[in-house]
Amino acid sequence: MRAILLVMLLSCLLACQADIEAATDRVPVAPLQTGAEQLTQYLPLLQGKRVGLLVNQTSRIGDQHLVDVLLAHNVNIVSIFAPEHGFRGDHDAGAHIRSGTDSKTGLPLWSLYGASKAPTAAQMQQLDIVIFDIQDVGVRYYTYISSMHYMMQAAATHDVEMLILDRPNPNGAYVDGPLLDPAFQSFVGMHPIPLLHGMTVAELALMIKGEGWINAADTLQLSVVPVARYRRDMPYTLPVKPSPNLPNSQAVALYPSLGFFEATPLSIGRGTAFPFQVIGYDKFGLGNFQFMPVSTPGAALTPPLMNKALLGEDLRHVAAKGLNLDYLLRWHALFKQHNEVFFTAPAFMDKLAGTDQLRLQIEQGLSQTEIRASWQAGLQHFRRQRQPYLLYPP
Repeated sequence: MRAILLVMLLSCLLACQADIEAATDRVPVAPLQTGAEQLTQYLPLLQGKRVGLLVNQTSRIGDQHLVDVLLAHNVNIVSIFAPEHGFRGDHDAGAHIRSGTDSKTGLPLWSLYGASKAPTAAQMQQLDIVIFDIQDVGVRYYTYISSMHYMMQAAATHDVEMLILDRPNPNGAYVDGPLLDPAFQSFVGMHPIPLLHGMTVAELALMIKGEGWINAADTLQLSVVPVARYRRDMPYTLPVKPSPNLPNSQAVALYPSLGFFEATPLSIGRGTAFPFQVIGYDKFGLGNFQFMPVSTPGAALTPPLMNKALLGEDLRHVAAKGLNLDYLLRWHALFKQHNEVFFTAPAFMDKLAGTDQLRLQIEQGLSQTEIRASWQAGLQHFRRQRQPYLLYPP
């Protein structure tokens, strides 16, 4: 398996070098290819094996789902595992997902978001290899990488091979935010990495294995298919929305900055046509944008401040890049002026931040510059630590 991985990595590096030479000669560069699109790289690994897939609505090759493509190539798919938001991506954040049968293929469908976030021993014993192919957004508290972690642990425990089909990270140009303190580990933060880690899921999987962040990491047979012709600073528009409340590139870009508001009484647009692109409150506000969250099945059944007229900020057209604490700091200051509690769910805030330090710094009145300064030693350490696992040029 190690030889296969090295061949895949070499293939990716050669493709990147070819792109550089092509650009120098002013020859049009071929578009990138996700791991899933490179069928010839991984179909041989699946021959004669019982295959499981951890996938969702983003697991596509063109206009076809990966499941349908593999079935057309006579791959023996035994079961499908679904993360948060479900196999079809139509469940609200936090909604429990039921196991059952996929209506289209008749395959067993197991939920990894609900009563159990890890596959059972019985489910794993039916498999020889499991494939992970899900579009991530590069933010630590986005839970798809937590589901990947649990699947990697199950694969290592039950001697099942694991294959990661890589996809670009739309926030891949940024490494920022506090590192997770293990004391605050949860499903919205499982690894000692920054909020914005700047890695793809394949790179992160290699790091999880290499750093021993799962039990029996050395025994895990891990293969990856990198994205061909990809740089981590390359702009990438997601062809399919990765979850119901990240409908476009603007929401994905603002997500690292606005996710913290989930621990406050404010609305960030759940239950509107522009989730994670606005900030508002019903009693007072910053800005003069008005909106009203409503019940939206499949995206926000009971959104915060539902059916209330809110006043706040419209961020649909701001230049959103990386992590911006200004929104959090300004709204916190406004709540303090009105003697209102801002962090109404402090324990959840600490889980999102991966530490209680950020919340305490904000409550103590530290500036964004002072807060960022406290992260720098950890970020420098992380950049060095992740270096052996990077697959793509900067």
